[in-house]
Amino acid sequence: MKLNYYPETDSLYIDLSEQASVESREISDGVVLDYDAEGNLVGIDRDNASDKVQLDKLTVSNLPGSVETIAG
Repeated sequence: MKLNYYPETDSLYIDLSEQASVESREISDGVVLDYDAEGNLVGIDRDNASDKVQLDKLTVSNLPGSVETIAG
């Protein structure tokens, strides 16, 4: 899973899978869900993220894998 913030568009994208997105559905204003060919959720896009999401803090708890931080 990856979280990516794009300041030029003020959007936060959460990659849930390495699978390619083939369909997108806007479920509410500024929230788009991406699905793969089998209908599995593979990503979440949040527009106007700086107004809607607390971007200055990320808490990770009890994940079974490693956490990697990439400065950008």
